[in-house]
Amino acid sequence: MATVTFRDETATGKPLTEWEVAGLPERMTVRELIRLRVREEVARHSARPSDCFNGLVRPDDAEAELNGYRLRGPRHIDWERQAEIAERAFLSNGFFVLAADRQVEELDEVVDLTVDPDLVFIKLVALVGG
Repeated sequence: MATVTFRDETATGKPLTEWEVAGLPERMTVRELIRLRVREEVARHSARPSDCFNGLVRPDDAEAELNGYRLRGPRHIDWERQAEIAERAFLSNGFFVLAADRQVEELDEVVDLTVDPDLVFIKLVALVGG
């Protein structure tokens, strides 16, 4: 069994958040890891509902804020819908995933968590006007 560390960083390498999930298979695809991450962050939000969601991708009907997304009020978030949004965002370069300091590029790429237990997520911010 493996433990993975999910870490968000800025494009300049500044750490933003970090958390671990234990008891995982030794090898998982990038798709499985993104879905796991999204399911975990939605579960954490559901355990302490608020009108702010700090996750990988923006929920439907939410507005981006400096440190997350503003919901119209505390509500249930569908983790499967969020996972679909995250997969599309990955495919359209909305964020990058680094494993062992190399960029993984395919959702079906397998990551060996015994070798690459730290996954870095770098969200890209669209430039205004372009």
